[in-house]
Amino acid sequence: MERAIAHMDLDTFFVSCERLQDTKLNGIPVIIGGGDRGVVASCSYEARYFGVRSAMPIKMAMRLCPEAKVIRGDYERYSKFSKEVTEIIQEKVPVLEKASIDEFYMDLSGMDKFFGCYQWTKEIADSVTKNTGLPISFALSTNKTVSKIGTGESKPVGRLEIPAQNIQPFLNPLSVRKIPMVGDVTFQLLSRVGIRTIQTLAEMPVLVLQQMIGKNGGELWKKANGIDLTPVVPYSERKSLSSEHTFTNDTMDLFELKRLISSMAESLAYQLRQEKWLTSTVVLKIRYANFDTETKQCKISYTSLDHTLARVALDLFEKLYTRRMRLRLVGLRFTNLVHGTYQMNLFEDSEELMNLYQAMDRMKNRFGKNALGRASGFELVYGAV
Repeated sequence: MERAIAHMDLDTFFVSCERLQDTKLNGIPVIIGGGDRGVVASCSYEARYFGVRSAMPIKMAMRLCPEAKVIRGDYERYSKFSKEVTEIIQEKVPVLEKASIDEFYMDLSGMDKFFGCYQWTKEIADSVTKNTGLPISFALSTNKTVSKIGTGESKPVGRLEIPAQNIQPFLNPLSVRKIPMVGDVTFQLLSRVGIRTIQTLAEMPVLVLQQMIGKNGGELWKKANGIDLTPVVPYSERKSLSSEHTFTNDTMDLFELKRLISSMAESLAYQLRQEKWLTSTVVLKIRYANFDTETKQCKISYTSLDHTLARVALDLFEKLYTRRMRLRLVGLRFTNLVHGTYQMNLFEDSEELMNLYQAMDRMKNRFGKNALGRASGFELVYGAV
């Protein structure tokens, strides 16, 4: 049986949420972001016309489009809308994967025996817009890669079906940048040898690609040829991420305790980013030598950045550890999770900081999560710059 995989993406999601709250924003350039040194989290199509793009420094965006309305953004509001959309779709499809706060995959294989997968997908999209007011685009094809590319090509408010026989004609003229796994570095590498369209990439020998870009060359060739067997992974909401450490010998060594908490925060934050989660609640737990257990929590803006989470955790520890008594256990938990990545959580963070985290995570992905760290939490413990 041929697979039927749909990809749905909420159009300019953050901007659309803001426009539901304030209709004066309709039809004008809108930029979601914050701070002079911050970057663009999202922007309207009117702003994109002037060259504004996500992850662009706010200052550059305002030079390109000085008339744009800049809004700091409310991630909690966006998360509520995302949850509402998720529930609408989840009720109507057999298998749903939530790829991010505004992006969904659906496996509709076999649904064509009712009244057609395309009609089914269209009715789901119409239901989302009718019940939430949010515009949404979709594409339907035989796999996740082609559907995702199709959604991007159909926006805004697009509806596109790409049957198996039309996949290669659809992909061939497009830029290789349209393939999800192609970033700036890979694109520049391919461009230098004259590979700029998907057709050229698809016609390259696999061995040559593997020699050029390593083991990912084979996967890239498959995607260029419209081949992707990746399954749609059923969506399930993770409630929290946590870590606990029980000491072999009870301790009241403040330096060691703070170093441990910083390390736990860094490790959990990395896990958040890998699984594409953001947290808004930090919970710290301590257990004294006499087994008395105390917890304290703090609500924060949604984030997955360890320098922020470590500071909050250490502040909770300062407030919670009030007895001059040894501890036998320390635990840290991040709760109230929502789907998203630090690329989306740009309201407070500078471009330099985002680049730093991306570089750190690439190192950890390649050499292991313990390959890079924060000097045992030195700056956080001692309050250095």
